[in-house]
Amino acid sequence: MSAAPPAQSQAPEASAGGRRLGPSLLVIATAQLMLVLDDTIANIALPSIERELGVSASALPWIINAYVLVFGALLLFGGRLGDLYGRRRVLRIGLVVFTAASLLGGLGPNAELLIAARGLQGVGAALVAPNVLALIATTFPTGRPRNSAMAVYAAMSAVGMTVGVLLGGVLTGLLSWRWVFLINVPIGLAVLAGTRALVEAERRTGRLDTPGAVTGTGGLLALVYGITRGGEHGWTDAVTVGAFVIAAVLLAVFLALQVRRAHPLLPLGLLADRNRSGSYAAVLFIGGGLMATYFLLTLYIQQVLQFSPVMAGLASLPVAVGIVLAAGISTKLVEHLPPRAVAAPGLLIAAGGLFWLSTLTVDSSYATQVLPALLLTYFGLGMGFMPMTLTAVHGVTEDQAGVASALLNTAQQIGAALGVAVLATISTAAATSRLPGATQALQEGLAGNDAGIAARATEALTHGYTTAFLAGAGLLVVAAAVVGVAVTTRSAQRATEAACTTAPAA
Repeated sequence: MSAAPPAQSQAPEASAGGRRLGPSLLVIATAQLMLVLDDTIANIALPSIERELGVSASALPWIINAYVLVFGALLLFGGRLGDLYGRRRVLRIGLVVFTAASLLGGLGPNAELLIAARGLQGVGAALVAPNVLALIATTFPTGRPRNSAMAVYAAMSAVGMTVGVLLGGVLTGLLSWRWVFLINVPIGLAVLAGTRALVEAERRTGRLDTPGAVTGTGGLLALVYGITRGGEHGWTDAVTVGAFVIAAVLLAVFLALQVRRAHPLLPLGLLADRNRSGSYAAVLFIGGGLMATYFLLTLYIQQVLQFSPVMAGLASLPVAVGIVLAAGISTKLVEHLPPRAVAAPGLLIAAGGLFWLSTLTVDSSYATQVLPALLLTYFGLGMGFMPMTLTAVHGVTEDQAGVASALLNTAQQIGAALGVAVLATISTAAATSRLPGATQALQEGLAGNDAGIAARATEALTHGYTTAFLAGAGLLVVAAAVVGVAVTTRSAQRATEAACTTAPAA
């Protein structure tokens, strides 16, 4: 597939009409905010859920994992459904499923029903997420309108990720853990009502690739499960290895089917475009950097600096500030520079921020050391994310916008899961090399007022986190190299020129 398909096959320049771009963006942004909130809002409620419902230690992680696994596995399927049957239609179905599952989870009387509801939320999210991004690609004209819409999309992702922890703490503390799920009900209903502002594309004539859907979904499910389990039980664990073997077999069968199918779930021509495949690889690294850094930094702030959960949530809010600033600046820069000229330096800036975080000690100050490094890291990640998102959907034909967006979402989700699992493993190994069982030792030292044990444990945990930050910096340098090599300046420059010659923004 070429980087610039014929004009008649590309997404329309303004399918919603100038008058409706504002309401359309409001609906799209709110839907994205709701989904990203759900990625983090439940984490802080887990202790309360454990106490009230009597959830076992082995079942508790599944309140998070059920959502992550189903969401990641069904993204390609959800994106293709939107291409075939209409993005607004599939988005609405996803919103109904997600909202109903949130109500079920909030009212659930036991752990089994709550876990089932979380899985059902994942189904709804997988129908919503790729079609939200595809609607940006097919509704907003190339150039400033689409760039601005992508900036809002990135900003909502950042705000949702950071506000989720804080909002989860407030709702759990002031009301009940049930409200971390029930809060989605009014938001979901409002977004559902607002979808009338979205224009439905014509229904396509292709057929759903059922064998591809089964093997692709099964392969992604096994892959995400293997990554999640590997981070918790070790990468040589028999079940972990088995999950990766199953994933490899199913995904190999899936790719073989896609070559032969007349109407494949994943048109492989999408990956033949060097810029697009390079942007997917970059987003894999960026997704890992975003979530792994956030996860480890939150632990450092709580365990080493001894911030309360709510204060840790407040301390994480600058993450959103960094990404929102970067989204606004990168929106302007990509109108004049090739995407890789914006993204690659941004990723190097983020690597510098992580290197700064790797120098933290047990006595580091949040205001003078953690905060500026955090802002630098997420500013750089934001500078990398927005141009690569634009590159991933640039030049995609309208009938493939959903699956192209789903590939981007899938890369981000797998990157996030892999980044957290790998860097957490590195952190644990480094901490254990200083003091086996450092986390438990810290809790026992604080509970027993043993300052010596607490100090040793804090030092060991700090060593673990800083080692992981250093490894993360190295990964982002690799990501910058991928962008520099895989995303060609010449093709990207043509995209920039097209962006600068479009009609004025509404």
